[in-house]
This record gives sequence, C-alpha cells and structure tokens, in this order.
Amino acid sequence: MIKSIVTALCTLVLVCANTSSPAQTATTTTKPQSEARAGILKAVRGDVRLLAPDGSTRAGKSGDIVALIDRIVTGPDSGASVVLRDGTKLVVGPSSRLDLKEFHFDSTTQDGGMLVSLLQGSARMVSGLIGKVHPDAVRVETPTAVIGIRGTDFIVQADPQP
Repeated sequence: MIKSIVTALCTLVLVCANTSSPAQTATTTTKPQSEARAGILKAVRGDVRLLAPDGSTRAGKSGDIVALIDRIVTGPDSGASVVLRDGTKLVVGPSSRLDLKEFHFDSTTQDGGMLVSLLQGSARMVSGLIGKVHPDAVRVETPTAVIGIRGTDFIVQADPQP
C-alpha cells in the first residue's frame, strides 16, 4: 500500500512539473465558448481518456478542452494535468477516475463553485480563484466521504471499491 502511494505521488510530481507557470494558467478568456468548457488538459502522460456524459470517449492530449461535466480516466503509469478556468490545477494520478461533476465560474465577479468526484486513484488539487474567494463553494467527493476544502494545495486518494 505504501509503495503504491509513493508511486502515485511520484507520478503526480512528474506530471505537475510539466504544467506551465501560474501566470500563464490563471488567465481566463471572455469568449462565449469559454462558458461551455471547464478548462484544458495542460499535460498528458500515457493513456488518458475523456468520457462525456453521453458515453462517448476520446483520447486526451495536451491542449484538449475539458467540458463542464467530463470524466478523466488514466491508465497505469499515466497521468494528466488539468487547469480549470478559475486557475485551479488538478493533477490526476495513475489508474484514476475523476469526475468533474459541477463547475461554474464568472470571471467578472469571481463567483463560482465546483464539485469534483474522485472515484478511484489519486489527485492533487491546487485551488484557483473559486477556492480563494469562496472556499465553501469547493467540494471533493470520494466513494466514502465528501470533503469541504479550506486549504489551497492537497492530495486525495480513493481506493477502488471491492
């Protein structure tokens, strides 16, 4: 168990090292189409898939748009780094399933909220504007708990259900 946690954390660190600087990622666009996306995949390593609510799946690659309600699935020895429109960074570790269940953000008022569900695997989250301005509006679910976020940088792990 300890070895798998260490392996997951090392992978998270490697994927996170491939993300761009905070000054580049915290900017948001005001294009109308930006409201239809939650963020983008900044870095991808190995087998990463994006599953849409309609059941369609596509291989994830750097620069791909992450929709408002997408599932990110990573294979063994794989990982992905996602930057959301408010500047939140999510690093999804190997053999993970993460649902972006809810995301809304108004760049003008900095009002918004998010609900992320880690079904399996590991993820690191660094809060963006929503977590800094409205910390009560950021929630993370696992199969056994719901976490209200008060910090700005944390790692969560969810073991697969038997």
